[in-house]
Amino acid sequence: MKLSMTYSVKIERLNHIFMDTVRLYRQAVSFFMDVCLQEWDTVSSWNGQKERVNLVEFFTVSSKKNPSVPYDFGADFYKFPCYLRRAAIAEALGKVSSYQSNLARWEAADPASRGKEPGLPQAGIVYPAMYRENMFIRTGTYQAALKVFIRNTWDWILVDLRKSDVDYILRHCGNYKECVPTLQKRGKEWFLDFVFQTTVKLSENPVERILAVDLGLNSACTCSVMDAEGTVLGREFLSLPREYDSLSHAISHIKHAQKLCAGRTPRLWAQAKGINDDIAVKTAQFIVDTAVKYDVDCIVMERLDLTGRKRGSRKMRLHLWKAQYVQSMVMEKAHRNLIRVARVCAWNTSRLAFDGSGRVSRGKEADLPSYSLCRFTSGKQYNCDLNASYNIGARYFIRERLKTLPATVGQAVTAKVPELAHRSTNTLSTLIRLIAELQGFTPAADGVTAG
Repeated sequence: MKLSMTYSVKIERLNHIFMDTVRLYRQAVSFFMDVCLQEWDTVSSWNGQKERVNLVEFFTVSSKKNPSVPYDFGADFYKFPCYLRRAAIAEALGKVSSYQSNLARWEAADPASRGKEPGLPQAGIVYPAMYRENMFIRTGTYQAALKVFIRNTWDWILVDLRKSDVDYILRHCGNYKECVPTLQKRGKEWFLDFVFQTTVKLSENPVERILAVDLGLNSACTCSVMDAEGTVLGREFLSLPREYDSLSHAISHIKHAQKLCAGRTPRLWAQAKGINDDIAVKTAQFIVDTAVKYDVDCIVMERLDLTGRKRGSRKMRLHLWKAQYVQSMVMEKAHRNLIRVARVCAWNTSRLAFDGSGRVSRGKEADLPSYSLCRFTSGKQYNCDLNASYNIGARYFIRERLKTLPATVGQAVTAKVPELAHRSTNTLSTLIRLIAELQGFTPAADGVTAG
């Protein structure tokens, strides 16, 4: 499995000379997009990306073997670096190919419901890749040479890289493959974004211990460590009260501005987004640190569907909830630590009691002071997120056990444990009953373990 990670290195000073390079690159992308649109029938007949790039170069770049071209790129872009030119062609091919696919789907759709025709593609905000030897040369640990457009020509300049950024990369990515950097602008400062790649091989041994994670709106996450027998080995909670309080204040400021008929509030939204990103990063790091602490084999989370319209008093919090972003970060970090990641059905994980007593009541319905608490039908009061984490972990082990069972054994067990027929009704008690039933079958079935 290949893993990729990006780290930004700030360029010290010289923040006023890179915009001309980016402007020319975007103009080159627009030029090649026009060529691809005009010659798409010919370009699309070639399959490989490399062959298409060579064909577009044949149409636009004059040489001794090809002195006359229908679209002369060199007339408007004098001494444009060849590697940067090919990067612009690849960017243009991607945008035009996407446009043609969308246009074909639009034409094939029902005219009564297909909507507006896709607009022509634009270059947009794209940044150049600084290819080694041709555009980028590392001259020292904290210094590099970049080929940029300066003083009406393409020339090399020396730039200083921020020491703290370079030291961080050397400390964390010393054994990784360094790919071509990309010149990026954030705010008023310029960066070189380095992509690092590595290959990892996850263990194929059966999973014996997992970390079941329930992501929430009231608390960042609740984690339970479980083994294949359903035994809970540990519990961890992450609340982040200060961050959530700051987010609530930011949301209230946005609502107040909207009540005053403010058209746009970019600064307030930027503040809320920054706080929300901080919550997501801290949550993902906590989950992975907990998984490493308990030496688990797999991290199990819910497969959340956040599409559709949000309703209720907490709809803005639901819009800002970055559960999928957290899950993607957890996957990247977990794979670096050779830990698997799995997802299970999210239906009824919080609604059903882990002891099999049925539906729980929450918040005002159960006359409880907090929506984070729930009450079982037996009268027991419990943490709702912790209850959900038990069910999440149990559903993973149930699924993996049923995969390995013969069809006849699976049908017999399902007949004795009806909840197994529907994944959305599985709880921790279902797993315990499944294990008890399997112990009564033949020795061939007894050896089945979760994988």
